[in-house]
Amino acid sequence: MQRADELLAWMVLSRAPALDTPGLRCAFDRLGGASGLINSSDAARRAAGVPAAACEFLATAAPHVLERAWIEDPTHHVVPFTDARYPCALRALRPYPLVLYVDGSTDSLNDPQISIVGSRNPSAAGRNIAFDFAESLATCGLAITSGLAEGIDSAAHRGALAAQGITLAVLGSGADVIYPKHNLTLSEEIRRQGALISEFPLGEPPRRENFPRRNRLIAALSLGTLVVEAASRSGSLITARLAGDHNREVFAVPGSIQNPLSRGCHELIRQGAKLTETTADILSELDFSAFLGRVGARTAAPRPLPEIAAGMDKEHKILLDALGFEPADLDMLVVRTGFKAEAVSSIMLILELEGHVQAAPGGRYSRVVRSRR
Repeated sequence: MQRADELLAWMVLSRAPALDTPGLRCAFDRLGGASGLINSSDAARRAAGVPAAACEFLATAAPHVLERAWIEDPTHHVVPFTDARYPCALRALRPYPLVLYVDGSTDSLNDPQISIVGSRNPSAAGRNIAFDFAESLATCGLAITSGLAEGIDSAAHRGALAAQGITLAVLGSGADVIYPKHNLTLSEEIRRQGALISEFPLGEPPRRENFPRRNRLIAALSLGTLVVEAASRSGSLITARLAGDHNREVFAVPGSIQNPLSRGCHELIRQGAKLTETTADILSELDFSAFLGRVGARTAAPRPLPEIAAGMDKEHKILLDALGFEPADLDMLVVRTGFKAEAVSSIMLILELEGHVQAAPGGRYSRVVRSRR
């Protein structure tokens, strides 16, 4: 566990202007960690290459009372770029955030994620589509990432919560500033079943210029971005384009040509986004093993998703692996495993009783997603 003085030092650095990760690494080599840099003299900081604007700020900066109080809550985390918990996916950004403020579970930061974004004023059908996709994808083992905005974002978070899955809300304000305010209750549910994430210092209001920065985190954290209802000049299109820029998959739900909220999605489809009608359209494009391998290369060994009990019988594990990340019926599992139908039926019953799978509509089975804190 990090010392309080080191955490507070990082919080001060997150407020300093002109700092970037390469420059900080060089400064740390000469001055020590974050607290070493904070406690150094102005001359030492300048000699270590700290920019003049940052030196001027640090000459008088000190931790806020708000920051001291915030780190006393065990659900509050300060995750600097030097921390093993820092999301590997964000390191592809230029620049990437020095610090993440996380309210909730840091375990979820490196989980496989799909972002769902769209209009703040969707149709009732669009809201239901976002909810249903989020619920289904969360059931299949993906964390649902969005921006806590009204409309599609909120519906996506609620869909994941309904599935007892993981959901992450990336904020365009400080982690202690919930916007819009009427999503306070929703934010509390997200915190308990995932995390609120911000790169902004505590107390930062939801400024207009913050939301493009928020959108780039949403896009980078996720394996892909699904857009549900977006006007032709929607901020959701920015998120989708950022996802494409970072070699993430982009999915778009088509709609009526008479609905102005379909135009953004149709534009994305013309530009190469995958026309998306079902969960299978998304899952067929995502490579979970590549994602987990990339995470494991920089952090601890990846956890199976969902977690598999130690000592599971070989046949049971084979069948669970064959189930994959979308619902399948017994006939399909017989084809995938080569097991006899009677054996598949018996093992699936055992897996259901042990809580690894659950019955899905149409005589199919799906994996059980366990919410983690």
